[in-house]
Amino acid sequence: MSETINVAAIYGENVFNDTVMQERLPKKVYKDLKKTIEEGKDLDLVTADVIAHEMKEWALEKGATHYTHWFQPLTGVTAEKHDSFISAPMPNGKVLMSFSGKELIKGEPDASSFPSGGLRATFEARGYTVWDCTSPAFVKKDQNSCVLYIPTAFCSYTGEALDQKTPLLRSMEAINEQALRFLRLFGNTTSRKVKPSVGIEQEYFLVDREKYLQREDLIFAGRTLFGAMPPKGQELDDHYFGSIRDRIANFMSAINEELWKLGVTAKTQHNEAAPAQHELAPIYMECNVAVDHNQLIMETLKKMAYRQGLHCLLHEKPFAGVNGSGKHDNWSLTTDDGKNLLDPGKTPHENIQFLLMLMCVLRSVDKHAALLRESAADPGNDLRLGAAEAPPAIISVFLGEQLSDVLNQLVETGSATHSIKGGTLETGVKAVPDFAKDATDRNRTSPFAFTGNKFEFRMTGSRDSVAGPNVVLNTIVAEALCEACDILEKAGDFEKAVHDLIKEYAIEHQRIVYNGNGYSEEWIEEAKRRGLPNLESMVDAIPALTSDSSVALFEKFNVFTRKELESREEIKYEAYAKAINIEARTMIDVASKQIIPAVVKYTKTLADAVNAVVAAGVDADVQLALLREVSGFLKEAKEALTNLEELDKEAEQKPEGKEQARFFRDAIVPAMEALRIPVDKLEMLVDKSAWPMPSYAELIFEV
Repeated sequence: MSETINVAAIYGENVFNDTVMQERLPKKVYKDLKKTIEEGKDLDLVTADVIAHEMKEWALEKGATHYTHWFQPLTGVTAEKHDSFISAPMPNGKVLMSFSGKELIKGEPDASSFPSGGLRATFEARGYTVWDCTSPAFVKKDQNSCVLYIPTAFCSYTGEALDQKTPLLRSMEAINEQALRFLRLFGNTTSRKVKPSVGIEQEYFLVDREKYLQREDLIFAGRTLFGAMPPKGQELDDHYFGSIRDRIANFMSAINEELWKLGVTAKTQHNEAAPAQHELAPIYMECNVAVDHNQLIMETLKKMAYRQGLHCLLHEKPFAGVNGSGKHDNWSLTTDDGKNLLDPGKTPHENIQFLLMLMCVLRSVDKHAALLRESAADPGNDLRLGAAEAPPAIISVFLGEQLSDVLNQLVETGSATHSIKGGTLETGVKAVPDFAKDATDRNRTSPFAFTGNKFEFRMTGSRDSVAGPNVVLNTIVAEALCEACDILEKAGDFEKAVHDLIKEYAIEHQRIVYNGNGYSEEWIEEAKRRGLPNLESMVDAIPALTSDSSVALFEKFNVFTRKELESREEIKYEAYAKAINIEARTMIDVASKQIIPAVVKYTKTLADAVNAVVAAGVDADVQLALLREVSGFLKEAKEALTNLEELDKEAEQKPEGKEQARFFRDAIVPAMEALRIPVDKLEMLVDKSAWPMPSYAELIFEV
């Protein structure tokens, strides 16, 4: 990024944002579009034609030649099909550049070629992408192309959601409706809309691209399937928030410039805990825009890394023995007139509206803990959760000292009479000013932590869409608010009914609150005593999608049908099996073609050395001992490889779905670990020049 760049001048320059729309659209068209965005008013085709024309003209001025409906199928990444603006040739051989309202609103990708969990058969191909006008269109400029991107939802010909966006928008409508009911009970007649506000912290690793291309496991699996730890890892904590090296600083600057032009509010950047690990965090946005922006962030990280001779790893655990990567989903509820419904104020014990909202959140998380855990289920997360700043697989809520004290008062006496104050931080250094500190500390081991005026869901994996967790959060809280409103709207004495409900929820759901060390063995036992689910693997978590309570929840608020949930269950079982199968086959390929041949060759070198030393009449005990040790681990590796090959063939015969996924978890994953152990020991014994791939030290310290 140029030193003289004007951030304010470039920010959003490639976005068809509100400012651009006001400038380019006729007043009535702009007004109608704003009503569609803010109130869900239908948009007629005549108005859409005008918007499409102006959007096209703006995009052409930016250099665009094509447009695409940009959507988020159930593949874990985004999808796009580019169409040029050219129309049919005219008689004079020229062409016009055109873009209609119909083309803006609707696209038709092939719905049979994306994961559908049986919703679409191969011969039933039609699907629709539908313009999400609440998320602004933008232009992406690459080195040799410029394309107008139109955020869309993606559904089947029969209306089922085939993507991440459609249920997200449905869940936002659900929580808006219930939160407005909630606010009206407390006398708020001015707020017209309640929006989930989301801020997403993105963690990632960077490695040198040349070294990456020498690691087949990184290429195919996204993580190292073999690798011995170097003498130094992250134990000195010197990388975390440390000085950013020039090569990485240049990368971050390029990322920022690209994202700012796309209207992504890249705010925070720093080194994370593990060597070669970093983090990027934007400012809070409306939920669906934040989800779109996070997809742009991940795509831009990969693209910019490629341009600079790097490779961005978004896997949750690319390196064993050091921190994995997640993304922290900071979730709150805000009104269109700027009120944060999760702001406790200076005296939370007196803020009855906040206390009821807080209890509704606790109720929702307690009732649907397994579903919330499932929303962050991913094969990579199975390796990450439970250590090194990742939360455990047990869902609990951290409230902190102040709110926990208020909760205890409610449970013990039925009312809260005071709130713990934050006090003053005194450093003991006269030259450093004292300042007011927060009323509570943070807890890095909690999966769902209250952090002042929002909840931070820390469980989501680094490469996953945050749409899923936010769909769940929006819907489960909508349910809790609905239940509370149903009771309070019928109450004769509203004030008494509110206090009684707060106390009832506090007593009933206090078990979900835990402020201690989530990594401790004591917490595992305590959680079991409390009856909290401990779903350690993705395969354990998937059934929560189609439990009776989940189906009833989602159908009540029109977020998912039972059929849609069953399709997602099938997709997730298949995704798990496919991911582990790719890893297993990659291990087989690397061990068979690279590692074992390299070690065999090295044993010959050792044997020749033994013979040469013996022939010279010198003691060869050291060389012989090393040869025996290497040969022993080589034998273990070959036996483990044979076992993995046989199990992988057996896995192919298992019926697709739950049974196959369980076999991969219970048989293949342990067999992979059994192969890795002797191979990693061999890496510590074999001459570095003979080892067939870059080591951990080269990957994470030589960037």
